[in-house]
Amino acid sequence: MSLLSSSIILYQFNKNSPTSDWRIVDDGVMGGRSSGDFHINESGNGVFEGVVSLANNGGFSSVRYRKTFQIQSLKNIRIHLKGDGSIYQFRVKAYSSDRHSYISEFQTSGEWETIEIKLSDMHPAYRGRKLSIANFDQDQLEEMAFLIGNKKEQEFHLEIKSIQLF
Repeated sequence: MSLLSSSIILYQFNKNSPTSDWRIVDDGVMGGRSSGDFHINESGNGVFEGVVSLANNGGFSSVRYRKTFQIQSLKNIRIHLKGDGSIYQFRVKAYSSDRHSYISEFQTSGEWETIEIKLSDMHPAYRGRKLSIANFDQDQLEEMAFLIGNKKEQEFHLEIKSIQLF
């Protein structure tokens, strides 16, 4: 008898998904000039897009979602998305009040693809600096985010269908 692996849908986008669940945080919080936007497209996917600017010591844009999920014995994240060929970061926080995030970078291909990330491979960082504390080893998530900040000026477009814990 085989055991079916369990999973938790962290977010499944559709045409009725509220964009108010997701919050843009750009480098404007530090005086930068980057500009991100988040909306649901005609296909019902979440779209994170905009422009990263290096002006005024800027250089990043992010979109964040807060909700508490118990991880249980699940150890991986699966994201179905379509990027623009750029490198993005997927970030999580065990507690939204934490100053640091746990980060995994991924390269997009320009095609629909599934990105899989081991939670235990996600390293802690704060303001772009890696911290000397353990990789993610918590039993819950309270925040997840996508961030682009590749130390260059660029337009970006990331389309997200679903995010799953498995």
